[in-house]
Order: sequence, then C-alpha cells, then structure tokens
Amino acid sequence: MSATDATLPSAAGAVVARRIGIGLMYGLWRPRVLGAWRIPSAGPVILAGNHSHNIDGPMLIGTSPRPVHFLVKKEAFVGPLDPFLRGIGQLKVDRSSADRGAIGQALGVLERGGVLGIFPEGSRGEGDFASLRSGLAYFAVRSGAPIVPVAVLGTATPRGGDGRARALPRLRSRVDVVFGDPFEAGDGSGRRTRAALDQATERIQKRLGAHLGTARRLTGRPDQT
Repeated sequence: MSATDATLPSAAGAVVARRIGIGLMYGLWRPRVLGAWRIPSAGPVILAGNHSHNIDGPMLIGTSPRPVHFLVKKEAFVGPLDPFLRGIGQLKVDRSSADRGAIGQALGVLERGGVLGIFPEGSRGEGDFASLRSGLAYFAVRSGAPIVPVAVLGTATPRGGDGRARALPRLRSRVDVVFGDPFEAGDGSGRRTRAALDQATERIQKRLGAHLGTARRLTGRPDQT
C-alpha cells in the first residue's frame, strides 16, 4: 500500500522546509546537535523522536542533515497552514483511525529513499517514550528502513511564578538534539502479523528509552525534556 509519485509529498518542499527550519530554530534558540553523522547519508530512514512541545517537529526539521517528511496530525492543517504544510512536504494524518492515505504516502516516502519523521507516542506528552503506538513498527517492518532515535531536550516548557506553563522555551535558550545509532525494528523474518508488530514495538520502545537516557547523560539534563 504505497502512493504513486504524483500523490507523494513534495521532496523539493521538504528541502524548503529544512531551510525554513534552520533559519527559525537557529534564529530563535541555540540548538546543540549531537550525533547527526549517525543518520545514513542516503536511502530510507525513519526518525523517531520524543515529543513534549510543538516546536519539536520544526526543531528536528531544522537540525536534521537531510530533509524530513513528518507525519503531522490533521488538526494542524487548518486555514493557511493547510497549503503551507502540504507545500513543504509534510504528511497529513488522521490519528483517530487507520489513515490509509497517509500510510501509503509514508511508505512511498521510504520507497523513494526519503526520510520519514514520526513521533511514536502519537501526541505531545512527557516525551519519555513511555507509551508507543504500533505505527512506527509497521512502517519500519514493512519498509525495512532503519530507525534513528532522536531525543529533543530543552523544549518542555517549565512553569513560571504564576504556575502557568510558558508557550515557548525561553528565546535564545539552548535546545539539545541528540541522534542515536540506527537500528532494525524487525526480527529478520519479515513477518507483519500483529504478534510480530507487538514484539517490534517492544524492541523499539527499549531502544528509544535507552537512547533517551543516554542523551540526558550526555547533555547534563537527567530529568528534563
């Protein structure tokens, strides 16, 4: 189930998205990127990131050495953001059901050797990979693409003196983006049964959780996202 070239998100648009991300993220904050060399320079790759703030996606787009097509919730595609997000090569997904169109487009991105970005927790949360959905395992097992774990630390918004969370991290504050070693999610059998995907999801969760712990130690952020 993959999309035709005509329906795939724009590869040129993703290049533009990366340029925009670089300008905005490095202009507003101070990203420190570790391990970007671990991303394969060519071929299909899945970036799996933790998610605790709305800027995590743009931050990964702006710090990845390759253009990224992110799966973005359909609720973000409203008003002028709809044509803009489509134009920069991002994928609209309905998280409430098995969105066959989005699944096909995501697999198509990987089939043509692109980079697919996923927040496997499904939505913003604690950013600790505690609850993973099976979609990441499906894409990885179905495509055979390696997963590169990535931890974004420093975007979670601490509460101010009034008890309210800040809408954005403090401007010009440091944000750490740590890429990990690529790994295969499947067991080598090629099976895509429910049991096989559940086992793959468990393997993925362990690897992502271990990477997050390593990233926190490397950046000196033991309890932060």
